Amino acid sequence: MNLRTIGIPATLCLVMAMPATAQEKTVKAGTARFGDPTGTARKYQNYLYGVIKTIDANGMVLEKTKAGIDQTFKFQPNTKFIHDDKASSRDGLKVGEQVYVEVRTDKKTGDLYAKRVVSGIVVPVE
Repeated sequence: MNLRTIGIPATLCLVMAMPATAQEKTVKAGTARFGDPTGTARKYQNYLYGVIKTIDANGMVLEKTKAGIDQTFKFQPNTKFIHDDKASSRDGLKVGEQVYVEVRTDKKTGDLYAKRVVSGIVVPVE
């Protein structure tokens, strides 16, 4: 074995092992769902995310959900509405608004009920 046959593979290993430059996390104003996604991910990991397509007194339809289809959620008298981490009401929600929904599924009918609807800029709880 000569140095040239050992040197080329060793050099390649060193070059490939060099750490990649760190990627910057930049969020353009107005494009983030709810601020820093790493902070809200744990708090709302069991919630369903979507964009309100239609809303009325009985429920709402969300688009852009995890399922990839429009999903309908019914409201109950005890459904809680939270906007900017403060109590709100259904009247505060608008078509096109991004929301997280805590869902309860009726085992008999399969209907989806919104237990809690969270909207606005959410400050993560630490």
